[in-house]
Amino acid sequence: MNPIRTLVVGGHTRSIGKTALVVDIIRAFPEAAWTAVKITQHGHGVCSIDGKDCDCAPVDHSFALDEEQDRSDRTDSSRFLVAGAARSLWVRTRQGCLGEFLPRLWQEIDSASNVIMESNSVLEFLRPELYLMVLDPAKADFKESARRFLDLADAFVLREPYQGAPWLQASKRTPPLPSFALEQRPCFEQRLGAELPGTLVRFIRERYFTHSAATGGHSTDISC
Repeated sequence: MNPIRTLVVGGHTRSIGKTALVVDIIRAFPEAAWTAVKITQHGHGVCSIDGKDCDCAPVDHSFALDEEQDRSDRTDSSRFLVAGAARSLWVRTRQGCLGEFLPRLWQEIDSASNVIMESNSVLEFLRPELYLMVLDPAKADFKESARRFLDLADAFVLREPYQGAPWLQASKRTPPLPSFALEQRPCFEQRLGAELPGTLVRFIRERYFTHSAATGGHSTDISC
């Protein structure tokens, strides 16, 4: 298998514009001929084939991979194609089963020049050239998995200024997120629906394209 150059977009919770950021990056760098991958993990009792309740056995329907062909712009994977991705894949697994099926994904994207993934969980198995974490201070939820990967973020994309964010305060269930964790890395503010900031475009070009090319083009460590 060839080394795979990847850019990963994650976030601290749902519905904060992770897909929107992937779309923006694909549009900003059409020459990359991206292979876009959306990874979804479903909880117990929910089938990976279609995301609906299912009573299939644990080894049945635990993984599905589809290549998007529809350009109606009605699904996330369709949006990737409309934005200009060369290919768009949607991977679904049962919660905790991703590692078992990653070799199948690596095989599928082996010939890709540039891969952009929407996922947090994939960080358990690879170190991408660039990892961007989307943060929305209006959303109080900060998943434990996102806390775990916080230190891996190369930069944060803020949907609004983070001062006063609820996750900077302690709750009954979780300790506060230290503000210095954000201050240690570049932060780019992009409100949902706004254009990709020029500063972020330059950062991606320098850190993902220019830097990785200077260091041999591929530095992803795939461990599965």
